[in-house]
Amino acid sequence: MNPNDLAKEALGATPDHGFSFVEMFLSAHIVVQVVMVGLVLASVWSWGIVFEKLVAFRQARREADKFEQLFWSGQSLDELYSGLARGKPIAMGALFVSAMREWKRSVEGNTRAMGGIQLRVEKVMDVTIAREMERLERRLLFLATVGSTAPFVGLFGTVWGIMSSFQAIAVSKNTNLAVVAPGIAEALFATALGLLAAIPAVIFYNKFSADSARISQRLEAFADEFAAIVSRQIDVGS
Repeated sequence: MNPNDLAKEALGATPDHGFSFVEMFLSAHIVVQVVMVGLVLASVWSWGIVFEKLVAFRQARREADKFEQLFWSGQSLDELYSGLARGKPIAMGALFVSAMREWKRSVEGNTRAMGGIQLRVEKVMDVTIAREMERLERRLLFLATVGSTAPFVGLFGTVWGIMSSFQAIAVSKNTNLAVVAPGIAEALFATALGLLAAIPAVIFYNKFSADSARISQRLEAFADEFAAIVSRQIDVGS
């Protein structure tokens, strides 16, 4: 009998274990199955956040570019404010609207209190920057958490699966590779899922953190420029 026939007989004498993802999941230990399901759900939710943030950051950059073109085009600030206040501006537009609103309230409310206007406008802009950045950075912590913990969760599933495989080997008293391999493959599948969830989460978390820092710098730079404009207006008015 040739070696191929011997291999077929050896495989036929052992339980039939498939190596497809579904078969490995169904034949895994219940603890490993729970780990796999959790990692898949975490990966799906992470990708949902990724697509949402890709759209949000692209929109913020586009709106900031559009606003800067309007702001430095020589258009009246009152006209620009009236146009933006009718909608729901974001990022730099929201910063400008909040600052202009506070400026108008302060000037129209008490023209003698010009000294405190600049401080109030700067405080309003600081609050608006914090609010806009909180909106952009919302749920990024989940990506960081998945990126840092998913490999360890997958490793836990792998360790548990290997322990179960060794227990099965001890009970059956059979160390044939055809008996050992399926259990090891099922256990390693958990580690693969952990890496599949963690790697994209880490990559996009770093990308969005860098994008967030750049947008924050643009908002703070505009806030400084607008504060200088307010200071000049106060000096002219006084």
